[in-house]
Amino acid sequence: MKKRFAPKWKIKKGDKVKVLAGEYKGTESEVLHVFPEQGRVLVDDVNMVKKHQKPTNDHPGGIIEQPAPINISNVMLIDSKSGEATRVGRRVEDGKLVRYSKKTGETIK
Repeated sequence: MKKRFAPKWKIKKGDKVKVLAGEYKGTESEVLHVFPEQGRVLVDDVNMVKKHQKPTNDHPGGIIEQPAPINISNVMLIDSKSGEATRVGRRVEDGKLVRYSKKTGETIK
């Protein structure tokens, strides 16, 4: 059965996040990519896996390390003002829907 709509996630590409669970718990890093259909995010230097790369004209090949996606529920946005992890809400300002920090009430970029 197909869903009627994809949920609106509160984490976006470029956000600084803190990992809440797993091997990399407590790590603060930047979101590289969001996969909304799967509910996963790719975070820089988190959940590193080894990949065997075949040689090409551009790359010599060998075993490379790259980040793998983690569940979006395992990350929390870091507020740029306070530097602490915060929950995110949405509200209408000037006719536009914007994200805001629930901890400080400040609008997030």
